[in-house]
Amino acid sequence: MHLARFPRVRLAHLPTPLEPAPRLGEALGLRLFVKRDDATGLAGGGNKTRKLEFLVGAALAEGCDTLVTQGAVQSNHVRQTAAAAARLGLACEIILEARTGSKAADYNGSGNVLLDRLLGAAIRTVPGGTDMNAALEEAAAQVRERGGKPYVIPGGGSNAVGALGYADAAREIVVQADAMGLKIDRIVTATGSAGTQGGLVAGLAVIGADIPVLGVGVRAPKPAQEANVFKLAQETCELLGCSGRLEREQVVADCDFVGEGYGLIDQGVVDALTLAARTERLILDPVYSGKAMKGLIHLARQGRFAGETVVFLHTGGAQGLFGYHTELETYL
Repeated sequence: MHLARFPRVRLAHLPTPLEPAPRLGEALGLRLFVKRDDATGLAGGGNKTRKLEFLVGAALAEGCDTLVTQGAVQSNHVRQTAAAAARLGLACEIILEARTGSKAADYNGSGNVLLDRLLGAAIRTVPGGTDMNAALEEAAAQVRERGGKPYVIPGGGSNAVGALGYADAAREIVVQADAMGLKIDRIVTATGSAGTQGGLVAGLAVIGADIPVLGVGVRAPKPAQEANVFKLAQETCELLGCSGRLEREQVVADCDFVGEGYGLIDQGVVDALTLAARTERLILDPVYSGKAMKGLIHLARQGRFAGETVVFLHTGGAQGLFGYHTELETYL
């Protein structure tokens, strides 16, 4: 897997730690390690930074001067894209979708939204259900009309170029595990726009590491989520010149922990946030890593991972907690 063939801008603090979580693991009856991709370092870090290294690398290689992207109001991806643009002196146009329908002042003005503004991004908010691909193209057209050259980044940075970041993370995890003498039985991570799980699955397939990845869904039903991940993982393998390495059964998502919908919290999410914080001082977010931990806790207590060594990929996003301050107060 020769990633130096692809344009790349170094934005992340890599490698991120792979560290034991003994108290949380004991509570769940398994041997647990945490891959700390909350510690990638870009404006607070998170998993999107790995994707942006390749996406922004491609943007600069094409001579673009403006990053254009979209996400939900409290999008971690948008925050990290705005930070990458600020770091490199690029303009940044972002579209925020009011996906949850929340009218709360903290949700719409604090957390990631406050950081987007601090980082200097131009922000436009659209109603939930908007055709976001069309909105991206409209924003890109406006940049061109002003004489700029846009580079459009899909939601979550999730295309084959962005997924290269998690193909690289798969290699990184295996190298760290080998150095630690650690045999990993399973990786568990949140899965939404598909780039993180798709990149991991592709990277593990390309290097021949037989480690299953369980994606805990945060939005789509299981059939749609697995189809999206498999398609993106295939495209990533093709980009790497390794078509045919991936089997459909290597893509597994459990979408039973979405709750009432994307970005909506419940007691199970709050319990997961609390347990991670009070056993391992891990600060999770309510949208992605919190729901993934909710799934891990539930499945572990059912005996699903008995005797296994599990790596939980922490995708970051703690900055979004402040957008849920009012709502979380009713649970804590």
